[in-house]
Amino acid sequence: MNLTVNRFMAFWVVVAASMTVAAAQSETPERVDLAYQQSCDKWKADLVDDLKQNWLPLAGLFWLKPGENPFGRDAGNTIVFPGGPARAGVFVLQGEEVTMKLTPDNHFTIDGKPVTTATLQPDTSGKPTVVELGSLSFLVIKRGQRVGIRLKDLDSKAVKDYRGPVFFPLNLNYRITAAWVPSEGKKTVDVPNVLGDVIPVAVAGTAVFKINGQELRLTDLGGDPSKGLFFVFNDMTTKTDTCPGGRFLQTDPVVNGAVVLDFNRAYNPPCADTPYATCPLAPKENRLAVAIPAGEKYDRTHGHQ
Repeated sequence: MNLTVNRFMAFWVVVAASMTVAAAQSETPERVDLAYQQSCDKWKADLVDDLKQNWLPLAGLFWLKPGENPFGRDAGNTIVFPGGPARAGVFVLQGEEVTMKLTPDNHFTIDGKPVTTATLQPDTSGKPTVVELGSLSFLVIKRGQRVGIRLKDLDSKAVKDYRGPVFFPLNLNYRITAAWVPSEGKKTVDVPNVLGDVIPVAVAGTAVFKINGQELRLTDLGGDPSKGLFFVFNDMTTKTDTCPGGRFLQTDPVVNGAVVLDFNRAYNPPCADTPYATCPLAPKENRLAVAIPAGEKYDRTHGHQ
């Protein structure tokens, strides 16, 4: 669930008015059967596991300056790690390339092998170089014009203190079948992120549906209709109950021009739980003027957005 912000596809167009959309929800929720409850419980367990493995252990995000960036445990370094050697070495940024040069007698490894110097491939390469030392590991990330080091600590206190997600009660009225409107051409929407950047993102199309009789649209960001769609959205519950920057929603594949939007599985972006993630925020196309009291809630006393 590594949720980076620079790889989404195509924009939407308006289709004929004859396209069918899901009917408005009834006031009385359908009864949740055992199989659906169990599938949601498993999905939540997988969500927690992903957070504990990939996001809660994050212990630092350091944007590099051109030239040498000394790093290590000592407070005199430009980049201060929570452990490891007092002066571990330097990251050298030249253009967008990062070279790591380590001091003698260090114990850092790459793919289990000792290393003293290396050019570090970023996360955007598809095969990032991961450097490890005990419970610590780090890699290079690229976000727009920024190049940085993202640090992970497997002994992170955040993992030990994590209290688990809180969700609205399951409500099948918010499991909605939407019409899928594929885009034509390669139009984009502007997607902001927590760094303050605005990135033009190509989109595959739009889901059209109804809630309480009101027609709504969500623009896909980075999904594949044959595999599943991805949305970042917010709604009126952000004022009191849900993540201010928006929530994520993934779907199963589009089938016969329709896709199921199960808002019971709307979940918070990683930046709701760590300050070291670089999440996209809901674009203006996906800010819904209705309340959707389904999916994950947001703890304003402990959250990071």
